[in-house]
Amino acid sequence: MCNRYYAPGEREIEDFWAVGRQNPPRWWDDALREIFPRAQGPFIRRNPHDAGYSREAVVGQWGLIPWFAKEARMKYPTNNARAEELAHKASFKQPWARGQRCVIPATSFDEPNWESGKNVWWRFERADGQPWSLAGLWNAWTDPATGEVRESYTMLTLNADAHPLMRRMHKPDPALPAERQDKRSVIPIAEGDVDAWLSGTVQQAQDLLRLPAANQFIAGPVPSHGASRASP
Repeated sequence: MCNRYYAPGEREIEDFWAVGRQNPPRWWDDALREIFPRAQGPFIRRNPHDAGYSREAVVGQWGLIPWFAKEARMKYPTNNARAEELAHKASFKQPWARGQRCVIPATSFDEPNWESGKNVWWRFERADGQPWSLAGLWNAWTDPATGEVRESYTMLTLNADAHPLMRRMHKPDPALPAERQDKRSVIPIAEGDVDAWLSGTVQQAQDLLRLPAANQFIAGPVPSHGASRASP
């Protein structure tokens, strides 16, 4: 699961994902783009009000608020969603069935590595220097008390027990064998697949739920821990 990532600057989002300067409204200090669960972050979706096709950048809560929620702050985490459960998990099955898919812009994301016996945060960037388009779902929820519409999103993950790099992340459960740890990985969407992910059928989207190749990453302990990152 991912619980920390870094968003690109506003201009980079406009240029890389071709969303236009009208979106999103300026909301951040470009020096402060560290995103945690329940914080506000940008995501990109197909414009639901465009009968044709266009992208728009939206700002919402990282932690999807499902239609049945009584309040915006859920009692359980919804910032990540297991891709294997999207069709039947109560919080996510409606956005998945309705095609409410998005990509989450990220310059990097962090994961905990416990190989030393303690938590060492590792940072993952793209080897080509470009930002990630991470697969997500979005929802617009209306607060029953105030009538306010709240945008929110979740980041999708896949089982990574067999992945040569991502299986090294997170604290292992000593009671389970290596092939049943349910280590997780985010799901990058390639630039050429973004439109298909945002506007394709459920089956087309399902076909894009793939683990990234290990050579896509530059990964290693975060610089603040005194170590530089290197390709795996």
